[in-house]
Amino acid sequence: MPSETLWEIAKAEVEKRGINGSEGDGAEIAEKFVFFIGSKNGGKTTIILRCLDRDEPPKPTLALEYTYGRRAKGHNTPKDIAHFWELGGGTSLLDLISIPITGDTLRTFSLVLVLDLSKPNDLWPTMENLLQATKSHVDKVIMKLGKTNAKAVSEMRQKIWNNMPKDHPQDHELIDPFPVPLVIIGSKYDVFQDFESEKRKVICKTLRFVAHYYGASLMFTSKSEALLLKIRGVINQLAFGIDKSKSICVDQNKPLFITAGLDSFGQIETVFIVKIFEPRTSLSSAGSPPVPENDIGKLHAHSPMELWKKVYEKLFPPKSINTLKDIKDPARDPQYAENEVDEMRIQKDLELEQYKRSSSKSWKQIELDS
Repeated sequence: MPSETLWEIAKAEVEKRGINGSEGDGAEIAEKFVFFIGSKNGGKTTIILRCLDRDEPPKPTLALEYTYGRRAKGHNTPKDIAHFWELGGGTSLLDLISIPITGDTLRTFSLVLVLDLSKPNDLWPTMENLLQATKSHVDKVIMKLGKTNAKAVSEMRQKIWNNMPKDHPQDHELIDPFPVPLVIIGSKYDVFQDFESEKRKVICKTLRFVAHYYGASLMFTSKSEALLLKIRGVINQLAFGIDKSKSICVDQNKPLFITAGLDSFGQIETVFIVKIFEPRTSLSSAGSPPVPENDIGKLHAHSPMELWKKVYEKLFPPKSINTLKDIKDPARDPQYAENEVDEMRIQKDLELEQYKRSSSKSWKQIELDS
């Protein structure tokens, strides 16, 4: 009979603990998954460490990194577990998105998109590429899950719609809720607040539109302890189910803080109507992004999102950069240095080069002899 695998042993141990009540009188342990994506060097690691009360300097994230946090519901009760995943490299490692998002994690999964406000020209392409790639994979997982557990998929969708605005029913026809809970965080507000007023206005309204369109929460943060505490509360709500904040700030001269469902297109001054999708419809008559009315007619868009993209990129044209050129070899990163391993690696590299040279000489000699 084959020996038990590591996973079988672990499963048996968990079941044993449950039977013996060693985890707190058989109370159920909740597990949730929070996935951080966003701008390169945008502050994702700092936010995670702050939420976990870890007083340590953040290190650059390579590829995909994992950590976890635990929190007790009450006295002598088991601790809930929150799994934190973080995607490094900005938009250069989109293929790794599929690793933390599976049929097993999806029902308790949340997404946090961190955008660097100090780099407005990179903001839209970063946001668009990451959200599109994530949504595409989530949709595939949902479709696969629906074949075996249609009830779970239905409950997920209903939960998302429950967060949508109740006071603005007309918005329901225009929004397209993200398939999992989404929080958009604008980082480095301390730099952003020194921007010109008009630039701040466009960035704020654009992010408010995107967040409301996807049924997401939106908030700005910086190194300020007060702002980090507010962000910590939001992340704890995702990770441990703590009651969400009902506070709201839509003043572009202050850090935005808008919980999902508390905004509206009317408040953003962009009341789109269904007719916007019909040909030859005047976009200005349906409301518009912050752009002069005489310029609206020059913009050709098939959806509100596309219209806002054109308006935003007119003021902040995206930079043409190769996202792959910044990828470094993790084996040569000093933060992962191990003397014995590195010395052995150097030795093996030298042996490999010697082998290549000797092989090359052997082939040349065979060619001469023939």
